[in-house]
Amino acid sequence: MKAISIPTSKHLKIPSFWLLAIAAGLIAIHQTLTWRGESNSLAGTSILFWIATSSMVWDKRHSLNLESGVFSSFFGASIIVLILLKSSFHSAHDIFLNVSPLLSAFAVALLASGFKGLKQYWQELTILAFLTPPPSLLAHFINLSLPTAKFSGFLLWYSGWEVFRDGILLYVPNGVVEVAAGCSGTENMSHLLGLAVIFLMMFPSNRFQKILVPLVAIALAFFVNGVRVAILAVLSSFPTEEAFNYWHGGDGSGIFPMITVILFGLFCWVLLQQQQAKIEGQGETSPETVTGIHQDVRSLYTPISPSSKMSSKAQRMIGNLKK
Repeated sequence: MKAISIPTSKHLKIPSFWLLAIAAGLIAIHQTLTWRGESNSLAGTSILFWIATSSMVWDKRHSLNLESGVFSSFFGASIIVLILLKSSFHSAHDIFLNVSPLLSAFAVALLASGFKGLKQYWQELTILAFLTPPPSLLAHFINLSLPTAKFSGFLLWYSGWEVFRDGILLYVPNGVVEVAAGCSGTENMSHLLGLAVIFLMMFPSNRFQKILVPLVAIALAFFVNGVRVAILAVLSSFPTEEAFNYWHGGDGSGIFPMITVILFGLFCWVLLQQQQAKIEGQGETSPETVTGIHQDVRSLYTPISPSSKMSSKAQRMIGNLKK
C-alpha cells in the first residue's frame, strides 16, 4: 500500500495583478477621503507620496520576492478589512487619514512578501511614515508658535506696517491674529521633510546634500508659513472677514503648501542640474588638456641628437677618427 502525502501550503503567492488591484483600490479610497475632508495640505501632499512610492516599487518589480506566508497573508488581509470598515464612517479630522497610507502599504507588503520580505519595502514605508503624524500631535511636541510670531512680526515691520507683538499675538492697526499651535507650520514641515526623503532616495546624492536637502525643506516650510501668517495679520484689519476666512481655512489655505512644494521642487531641480553638469564635465576633456597631451606625445617621437647624450670627451674622439 502506497502512502500519499498531502502537501501543506506554507507559502502563498498572490498574482501580481491582484496585488496591483488591491493597492490601487486602497490608494483611490484614501485620496477620495482626503479630498472630501478639510485638509487640503494632506490631500495634495499624499498624491506626491503615492506617486513616488508607486514609482519606486514599479522600478524594482522584477527583483521583488513575491512569496508570503499564511499568517502574513491573513494578518495583511485583516488590516485591509479594518481599513475598509474604518473608511465607511470616518470624520473630517480623523487621524485615520494620516495613518491609512502607512497601514495600507504595510498590509499590501505583507500580502506580497510576508514579514520576511518587508525589508524590500523599507524605503516606501519610511516615506509614507512622514504622513502619519497628525497636526495636533506635531503641534503638541513641536510648538513653533512663538518663533513664527516673531518672524511674521519682523516681516510686517520690515514691510512698513505698524505691528506690535505680545507673545503669540500680532497686533496691527484695526486687527489682531493669534499664532496658534496649528498655524505654526509643523504639518507642512513634516510633509516637506517627506518630500526631501523622497528626493534623497530616488536620486543619488552625496553626504553634504543629505544634510542640506532636509534643512532647506524645513527652512522653506517655516518661511512660507511665516509669510502666510503675516498676510493673515494684514487681512485681519479689513472691515469684513471674508478674505481672512478664505486664506485661513478656505480654499486659499491650500495655496501656501503648494507654493512651498513648488519652491522645494525648484531647489531639487537646481541640485540635479548641477550634479548633471558635474558628471558631464568629468566625462569630457578640456581643450587645454588635449593640447598638453598632444605636446607630450610629440615629445616622445622627437629625435634625440647624439650631442645631447654624449660627453664632450666622446665627441672629440669621434672628431679625431673622422680626421
